[in-house]
Amino acid sequence: MNDIKSELLNDYNALSKRKKLPQAVKDVIKDNLNPKFSIRDYQKEAFIRLEKYIEHDKNRNSPIHLLLQMATGSGKTLIMAGAILHLYQLGYRNFIFFVASKNVLEKTRDNFLNTHSAKYLFKSPVNINNQQINICECDNFDGVNTNDINICFTTTQRLHSRLNEPSENSLTYEDFENKKIVLLSDEAHHLNVATKGDKGKQQSLFKEEHNWEATAMKVLNANPDNVMLEFSATAELHNPQIAAKYADKLIYDYPLKSFYVDRYSKDVHILQSTMPVLERALLACVLSQYRLHIFADHKINIKPVIMFKANQANRTTKTDDTKVVISSEFKEKFLNKIANISGSDLLGLSSNIAQGVLAKAFAYFISKDATCESLALQLQSAFEDDKCILVDSSPSVSTSVYKKENQLLLNSLENPDNPIRAVFAVKALDEGWDVLNLFDIVRLYNTRDAKANKPGTATISEAQLIGRGARYCPFTINEES
Repeated sequence: MNDIKSELLNDYNALSKRKKLPQAVKDVIKDNLNPKFSIRDYQKEAFIRLEKYIEHDKNRNSPIHLLLQMATGSGKTLIMAGAILHLYQLGYRNFIFFVASKNVLEKTRDNFLNTHSAKYLFKSPVNINNQQINICECDNFDGVNTNDINICFTTTQRLHSRLNEPSENSLTYEDFENKKIVLLSDEAHHLNVATKGDKGKQQSLFKEEHNWEATAMKVLNANPDNVMLEFSATAELHNPQIAAKYADKLIYDYPLKSFYVDRYSKDVHILQSTMPVLERALLACVLSQYRLHIFADHKINIKPVIMFKANQANRTTKTDDTKVVISSEFKEKFLNKIANISGSDLLGLSSNIAQGVLAKAFAYFISKDATCESLALQLQSAFEDDKCILVDSSPSVSTSVYKKENQLLLNSLENPDNPIRAVFAVKALDEGWDVLNLFDIVRLYNTRDAKANKPGTATISEAQLIGRGARYCPFTINEES
């Protein structure tokens, strides 16, 4: 991006343009990533920039500290997996993966460790220098096998508390003094709590014991051979303090615009409607079912998923029903409406749609059944209770995004045996949600939080979520059929 002023980024962009970077991804990466995930050109660029800096750049920082800003959906976790393999070959054995959200943590743990997961990132088994290498989870690095890849998975908050309030078998700062450690920080924009502070407070914040950023930097600086790789889609480089911090650390920037231009993204279309929210939700279901039929007509087994985004998880004394939609309450109303939907209801909806993709969808179903009763029965079956999931960050066990069963469902939505067609959420899935067959996002509220022409927190999170829905869902069409 032209507005990013980064000495390191500019240097590496120039090297890339002049073809002064390595021209091939290291064999240890190519041979040990899961072959079902082909390495895309922009991912290749990330790998070779890391190789150039870590192995050949005489001006590199010590300890090594780098940021890769890459679009949502572009495969940052695959880059992390490849970096682990690369650094293992260079003698690193101990890795810490940390992130702000436990939701992201559980998903990544599954992708790094569960060989049966459809999204497992490594080849099985991993073989480096003719030796089979185990990938192991650990709580600390005492007594780990020095031939294994040892990964400690934690949230930023938990890492901070474990180091500053040590307990038995917990990590301590001393663990980092005599061992080479690699820190992998995902959604790293959450880490910069001190850097984003007022200039007058920054120094005290970095000295403050209860500060995530200070803790991470203390770990990194415990050993000059340590490495920290940060990854984010939104590093907030418009902030002058953050831009200054990463001037010699930002090594790669692959924005959403490039992701789209390179044709790895779906086309994003925004449909606006003045209809009541339940009717808008029904239209989304009709459109989703239309997608399912079109895929089936081309003998493609893809199940489209809808996300219904509310703006509040629980009712409070300050809840304003004119501005707030409670996710759980809306789900209940939605299920009741779906259970009682009729063909005449759908025909009534269709009469308000004059053109566009929704008009095509209704025309498609009406051509098969003029009464739309068949479509009504399809919707009742496709969006019944056990095919809808409510996830949030509330203490409720059944709806918690941290519940293992919910995690498995959310991380496997593309699987043919996964029944889920609709996801109801507020903020729990704004980050770290990896799903290719999300085709429709329905915003259930009408309020905005922008002020003075600057986007608010909710608006930014919605943009991030759209990025997740934009992930390309690959399929092939038999042109002869």
